[in-house]
Amino acid sequence: MASPTEVREALALLSEDDDFRVRTLADTEPEATPLGPFAVVDLLRGTSPALAVQRQACGYYEVVQELARVHEEKRPPAPALEVPTFALPDPRPAPAAEAAEATGRGKAARRDTESIQERIAPRKRATPSELAEAPEQAEPARFLKKDLPKPRGRFTQVAAPKASYQTLLHVEGKEALEAGLEQNEHRFALLKALGEHYNGAKGELTLVDLESVLRRHDLLEALASKERQAILAAYTDQRGAAGRVAWALGLSPSELQRLITSLELQQEVEELRERFRREALGARHLTQRLDLLGRDKYLADLGIKKRFAEALRKELEGFVREVLPDARDLSGLALAVARKHGAPQELVLRAIERLGLAGRLREQLAANSDHSLP
Repeated sequence: MASPTEVREALALLSEDDDFRVRTLADTEPEATPLGPFAVVDLLRGTSPALAVQRQACGYYEVVQELARVHEEKRPPAPALEVPTFALPDPRPAPAAEAAEATGRGKAARRDTESIQERIAPRKRATPSELAEAPEQAEPARFLKKDLPKPRGRFTQVAAPKASYQTLLHVEGKEALEAGLEQNEHRFALLKALGEHYNGAKGELTLVDLESVLRRHDLLEALASKERQAILAAYTDQRGAAGRVAWALGLSPSELQRLITSLELQQEVEELRERFRREALGARHLTQRLDLLGRDKYLADLGIKKRFAEALRKELEGFVREVLPDARDLSGLALAVARKHGAPQELVLRAIERLGLAGRLREQLAANSDHSLP
């Protein structure tokens, strides 16, 4: 998952005119995965999903992110503000020359204020494509912090070397594992935490290495029990939506499915999802059904979006048919249905539009008004 800093750096590349594109992309299912924040910005700029996935896989956006940081570091620092000092007024009347000089100073101060406003205005970064494709412009040599000599002696900052995961097989390694189990909810989070301090059998610490260590200390079953409870509780809290369960647990969709398969929870998870499918399709009050119609992602996650829309369309056609002869326009028709069935008029009108009933109903209302004329 991307860090908040990386997300902010990616969003800084967009302008206010791109806000609606970000909302549109967030409200729809991704066309390709996995995509990082810079890949999403690239998609909004017109790049095809296949090319964005290819760039994400080959490390293209890590280079773009580093270029954006270097570009920001090389910006000249804003000059220090000169704070004017004011002397006490002279009780004697000032001569004409001093008055003119004071007027000139006031105009200069106003010009300085305008330049200050320009200097503190937000800056817009270049897009990833501009940073990657445009040649780096020659800039005058400046003394940058990164050119300073590296700290030496007791001020040297060196990352601690990673230990082998074999040390976790010893008795003292069990304490570190038990502490990690208390702080992390599932094995993927534990793997990330231990991977910062330990290497695996063939380089980076892998899930196979971690599971073998946990099995050696008889801790794998305890972790599996904790994971089962967390997954089932999350599916209950999120009402069967797998996407929101993965987000709540800090997992990717593939990691969530892998964990469910490893724990053999497919049947229990499917039973929970089927329970919430029945609740969505069998909602008693019209307001509940109209509200669910606006939750496209949730219905699509449960796999009932089309079935739910068709059932609600048939039901709404029946309600509209009862009050159609007395209605004069679409708003009045929605109001009549809302009053009769105790639902908000806005939700009824929105459902008529989203279910594709508005055009035909307007024609019928126009025909009824023509027949009612003398």
